[in-house]
Amino acid sequence: MRIPLTALLAGALASVLLAGTAHAATSSSAPAFKAALAKNPIYKTGKLGYEKCDEPDVQSADVDEVRVYLESVLDCLDAAWQPVVKRAGFPFSKPSLRLITKPGAPTGCGDTFPAAAQAVYCSKNKRITYLVNSAVVQEPNDLMLMAVLAHEYGHHIQRLTGMFGALTPYNKKNTARVLDESRRLELQAECLAGTFIGSVWHSLGRKETDFTYIAGSGGSGSVLSLLGIKGEDQAQQTHGSAKNIGAWLKRGYDTESAGGCNTFKAPKSQVS
Repeated sequence: MRIPLTALLAGALASVLLAGTAHAATSSSAPAFKAALAKNPIYKTGKLGYEKCDEPDVQSADVDEVRVYLESVLDCLDAAWQPVVKRAGFPFSKPSLRLITKPGAPTGCGDTFPAAAQAVYCSKNKRITYLVNSAVVQEPNDLMLMAVLAHEYGHHIQRLTGMFGALTPYNKKNTARVLDESRRLELQAECLAGTFIGSVWHSLGRKETDFTYIAGSGGSGSVLSLLGIKGEDQAQQTHGSAKNIGAWLKRGYDTESAGGCNTFKAPKSQVS
C-alpha cells in the first residue's frame, strides 16, 4: 500500500505515492504502541496452516487472464486467513477486488488511483484495486502478481483486527511518529504476505529463486519495483529500506505465522 503524506496524516490510509520529509531514528528500541498494534491477538494464532493454492497460468497482461489468476489467489487468501482471524477473536469478511487498466480510478477512500502504484487497499470499503498493465506481467513465472495481492491482503488483515483504528492521528507536530507507524504497518503487511507465500509454497511448484528475487537477493531494486516505489529515500519514509522490506517478507515466509510479523515490537533499526 502506498500512502501520500496528506492522506496518511489525515488517517485515510489510501495507497498512493508519498513525497514527504524523512526522519532519522533516534532510538534503537521500539516506542510504545497501543495494544491493538503491539499486543494484537492475531500474533498468538500460530502457523497459518493453509498449504495448497493452485496458480492459474498467466502468459500475458490480458485483463481476463490476470483476473482469473488474482481471483483464484484471492480465494486462497480468504481460505487461509478466515480461520486465523476468527481464532484471534475478530469477525471475518472478505475484501472485494477491482481490476483497472489505467490510473485515475476512484479507490473509495476519497482519492484516485495513483500512477506510481500497482495495487491499493482502501479500508473504508475493504476493497483492493489492482492495476493491470504490461508492467505487471514481465515474465510468465513472475511471483509479483501473488506477492502484491498478498501484501494488500495483509492490510485487510490489519483492518479486520482493529489496527488501523489504533494508529496515531496526525496533529502537525507528530510527523515522525506517524511516519514510523506507516513503516511498521507496511513492513507488517509485507511480512503477512510472506506468511501466506511460505505457507503455500510447496504447492506452487516454483523455483526458490522466484522468492529470493523478490525478497531482495536479486538486488534491492527488485523489492522497490515490486512495491512500485521509485528510489530508496522515498521508500524508506513510508515502507522502510529495501533491506528491511526483504527481511520482513522473508521472516513471514520462514515463520508462516502472523506471530513473526509484530513490527510494532521491533527496534527502529528493523523498521527504518
